[in-house]
Amino acid sequence: MTRASGSSILKAAVRYLVPLVFTVLLVAYMFRKVDFADMMRILGQGVDYWWILLAMGLSVVSHMVRASRWRLQLRALGVDAPYMALCCSIFGTYALNLVFPRLGEVWRCTYISRREHASFTTVLGSMVADRLSDTITVGFLFLLTFAVATPAINSFLSRYPVGQDIVRIVGSWWFWLAAAGCVVAVLLLFRLGRHCAPIARLRQEIGRLWQGFAVVGRMPGKGRFALLTAGIWGCYFLQLYIAFFAFPATRALCAAPGLGWGLEPCLVAWILSTIGMAVPSNGGLGPWNLGVIFGLAVYGVGTTEATAFSMLVWSSETLMLIILGIFTMAYIASGRKKTEGDAAEMASKL
Repeated sequence: MTRASGSSILKAAVRYLVPLVFTVLLVAYMFRKVDFADMMRILGQGVDYWWILLAMGLSVVSHMVRASRWRLQLRALGVDAPYMALCCSIFGTYALNLVFPRLGEVWRCTYISRREHASFTTVLGSMVADRLSDTITVGFLFLLTFAVATPAINSFLSRYPVGQDIVRIVGSWWFWLAAAGCVVAVLLLFRLGRHCAPIARLRQEIGRLWQGFAVVGRMPGKGRFALLTAGIWGCYFLQLYIAFFAFPATRALCAAPGLGWGLEPCLVAWILSTIGMAVPSNGGLGPWNLGVIFGLAVYGVGTTEATAFSMLVWSSETLMLIILGIFTMAYIASGRKKTEGDAAEMASKL
């Protein structure tokens, strides 16, 4: 075995085994205090599954809106892909990420660039802009959430020693001084080490990320881009809020005017689960669920009820992604047959 092949195997193992290990450990942690018999009773008797089906349908809408937003970016870069192809590229991305985390984004760029005979780097840059837009949106929603729900979160954290430590650390001046010092150190490293090969490559990658994002500021239809971004994240939020009506414990939160008829607890659970998706895992299993469970615990929902809720919502979304993945495979296969048929017909006429 050559050194290059050994390095490739090691990278693949790290890329795909680390998320699997995270998934297993976090799921084990999540279920450590769950009464399985009680959870199965809740899932078997206390759930209105029509609300879950509605949330599943809304997830499809969110992917279609994302395809519309990506279409704006690609057109600004001279790539005019059919809308259905873009929808399937999004469907396939999330379906593939269930098995191979983060590989879906590479696949969708490869699929569209080959289909449209476009530069892979150009398409990748638009995907980078797509993801950076989401990161900025999540940051804004994170600040909004903690501004709205600060009393409830502080009350919850104050009941646990680790929560008190977190509040004390984040509120201290030396924490922010250390954070500022880290930022300055990174900037100096990039400045002084710009001739070092690894730093130079990293600077190049960051420059490419910025170029991919900058196209959003230059392209026509920036207002529509912002509107579609709001539509994507609005769908994500409504998916979880609709699912609240399926369970008695979360439905009770929706009947509380003091909690914004469930909007506040849903916002907390939603933003924490969204941030949890940054942890590498298969399809978000583990970190997404723990985010939801923690958010619901802030408002008094028990561990078993919250775990049952998170597992059913995650499972229904996963099922929908599998269905959409199968649809994507069928769409791509039919497109190939049509292309081969057209080529054969053209050859027969020559």
